[in-house]
Amino acid sequence: MAIKLAPIALPTTASRTDFDPDFGREVKGANPGELTPEQFKEIETALYTHGILLFRDVTLTPEQQYALTKAFDPESESYGHGNNKTQSTKKSILHPDLKTIPRVPQVQLIGNGMVYNHEGLESAALKHPSHTTFHKTRVSAENEALGFTRFYRWHIDAALYDYNPPRATTLYGITVPEGDRQTVRYSDDDDPSGETLSVPLGTTAFVSGRKMFQILPPELKSFAVRTSVRYAPHPYVWMAPARAKSDGLGIANEGLELPLNELPEWEQSKIKTLPILWKNPVTGELHFQVHPCGAQELIVKPLPLGASREGALYPDGEHIKDLGKVRELLHLMQRPGIAPGLVYPHDWKERDLVLFHNRGLLHTVVGAFKPDQVRAFHQCNLAASDVPTGPTEQDIIAWA
Repeated sequence: MAIKLAPIALPTTASRTDFDPDFGREVKGANPGELTPEQFKEIETALYTHGILLFRDVTLTPEQQYALTKAFDPESESYGHGNNKTQSTKKSILHPDLKTIPRVPQVQLIGNGMVYNHEGLESAALKHPSHTTFHKTRVSAENEALGFTRFYRWHIDAALYDYNPPRATTLYGITVPEGDRQTVRYSDDDDPSGETLSVPLGTTAFVSGRKMFQILPPELKSFAVRTSVRYAPHPYVWMAPARAKSDGLGIANEGLELPLNELPEWEQSKIKTLPILWKNPVTGELHFQVHPCGAQELIVKPLPLGASREGALYPDGEHIKDLGKVRELLHLMQRPGIAPGLVYPHDWKERDLVLFHNRGLLHTVVGAFKPDQVRAFHQCNLAASDVPTGPTEQDIIAWA
């Protein structure tokens, strides 16, 4: 049976005019745990072309999930944050969210509630990440009871220190609780003008990095194509005391980050400096790929010779070390890309397998579960054998 790709079912909130028509496909006619080499090449091309691939009603062992994820980068080996690293680094904000499958340490158990006798784990207390513990402000208890919630943290799956960002992530839904839909608020409760988005309970929300770049005005395209981000050492430990913005897109600038001299031991050579825009290996297009919470500095190249300086930001180049300015500029560029009409909130069903191009989109946990709502997923991504490819000189000339 030949592999067939069908457009994923979009929510009614997706913009008919602005949502990327190439974003997301459902795959039929292939078993993701037993792909032939020829089938995998089709899947690989489809993933980089469409960003997300959905397989329904899948049976997948941790070994098969690891093998599938590794096929996108055969030289990769360890989990994206290092095998068994997140649970041993107790100061990291990732520490409570992940439980490692003992026999396949590249695969993590994530979810909510108590899970027993699961793939070598006698028991696991899972905790669905919540904005209530990470945002500067929170939805009031009264509004939470009415079904209001928030995006948790828009991000790329990446350690952003020492390890390279994974090429692909696989998410496999094993136990999916049912419940009422929730409404995401982008801003504080007392802001009546704020945007909202209706989402399924416990959705994973995705946005296209390609679209995020495409919708920028010319002066911000020029800035993005010339700029790289320097991330903090051990960024998930560094950001742990700080609190996020209400839309989950970056950190409120309050000076609460852990001082560098209080971080676990770190090396300058392991700090990651990555371009804002990452080049798609199949389409050649540019995707806006920044984890705003971990960003510490921006390094801007000067305009290329002959480019118009009218309206250009930092035409002579700049090394921006003011953390408040770094966050202001990133939020200015990324916020339009998470508008309600551009978000795909996946409506999880049991035995769904979602593959996503981790170097081509941003995603976030959403919503809140009650303690007795049990959810169990397997997640796998692998620290890449290479760094993302940034804009070419031709790209810089074209967009600057």
